[in-house]
Amino acid sequence: MSSLRPMTESEYVVWKAETVPAYAAGKVASGQWSKDESLDLSHKEYQELLPDGLNTKDNYLFSILDSEAMQVGILWFAIKTKFAAKIAFVFDVSVRPDRQREGHAHRAFISLEEEVKRLGLSGIALHVFGNNTSAQALYAKLGFHPTNISLYKAVGETGAEPFHRADSHRQDA
Repeated sequence: MSSLRPMTESEYVVWKAETVPAYAAGKVASGQWSKDESLDLSHKEYQELLPDGLNTKDNYLFSILDSEAMQVGILWFAIKTKFAAKIAFVFDVSVRPDRQREGHAHRAFISLEEEVKRLGLSGIALHVFGNNTSAQALYAKLGFHPTNISLYKAVGETGAEPFHRADSHRQDA
């Protein structure tokens, strides 16, 4: 059974070193950023979102643990006001590639629901890249419903083709 545990400082350092470039690659793959600017923009965004690292107010970073208390992934959410209520906005959920398809993300979201109730929040929101169909299927299975859909069409030779591939499950604000 998977569970959530607050992320340690050493886990945070490793996670940030991996997730900043992965998020940059996802933004490039989706056509939102150029490769040249992506890493700088990703670093800037993470600095704005987590200025105090693990101690950033209203942000919760968890390690996803397997039944043997081994870290298999992470889940990060922040308290936001959306839909006229305080909610948990999931910025990132990821499971190590060698531990995917074992139900860890699904169980992490079930644990997240308990944490959201404990904090007195009214719901959970997130963003998913359009090309991440496996994550979309997971979220649908968990009862999430789309609240809006962004579309893009490349035009001409200079139009960036989105959705080549994204390695990260990082959720965009």
